[in-house]
Amino acid sequence: MAEILLRAEGLHRRFGGLMAVGGVSLDVHRGEVHAVIGPNGAGKSTLINLLSGDIPVSSGRVTLGDRDVTTLPPNRRAMAGIGRSYQKTTIFQTSTVHENVRLAAQAHSGHALRLFGHVVNDHAVNEAAEAAIAEVGLSTRSGTIARFMSHGEQRQLEIAMVLATRPRVILLDEPLAGMGQAEAQRMIALIARLKEARAVLLVEHDMDAVFALADRLTVMADGEVIASGTPTEVRSHPAVRAAYLGDHGEVA
Repeated sequence: MAEILLRAEGLHRRFGGLMAVGGVSLDVHRGEVHAVIGPNGAGKSTLINLLSGDIPVSSGRVTLGDRDVTTLPPNRRAMAGIGRSYQKTTIFQTSTVHENVRLAAQAHSGHALRLFGHVVNDHAVNEAAEAAIAEVGLSTRSGTIARFMSHGEQRQLEIAMVLATRPRVILLDEPLAGMGQAEAQRMIALIARLKEARAVLLVEHDMDAVFALADRLTVMADGEVIASGTPTEVRSHPAVRAAYLGDHGEVA
């Protein structure tokens, strides 16, 4: 059994009288892509926010390896090894690819308060940035201003910024949203590579991409887990068919 890098146990999140996430548990293993799917309003994005620390849990527990990170804020979870991307890109549009990624590496290195000129000459930070840029396939675009890049390239850049923080677990929230077919295929190939020596948790609506990538699936509806298992197991699960298709067949 692969090492469990991220574990959620009985996570609940209430917003007033609304139970957005109710008792969700899951394990994310090293070397795997674990996809969370479900209809709109199922609680998927709330779950990923609970795992990243962007939203505090009402109850339950989040562990990274053997460390309880339930009460840690997002920046502390990032330093501990949880990296994430968002539905909307969070890059600096007027900075170059290298500058964006270098700033992420700088923050993770603990040199965030150093003068800009010193950071430019910090070889460890620059090497970390260059390695992350190369991993996502943007080395030839390193000097390009971010706002002049395509949507797909900007998403690649955001992932490079995550990689520059040297995460053990990567949380991806709808990374294929708004992409054309060619860009989506490049992103699918990149995500497949990301799981090497890491764990990836993916929230995505593109079912073709999900079933191409996922080693394990968790299906949510109304804030709860209704099925979990391999793609083959989930495809034929009665509760999944009902949630997606009104019990009229298998998930596409």
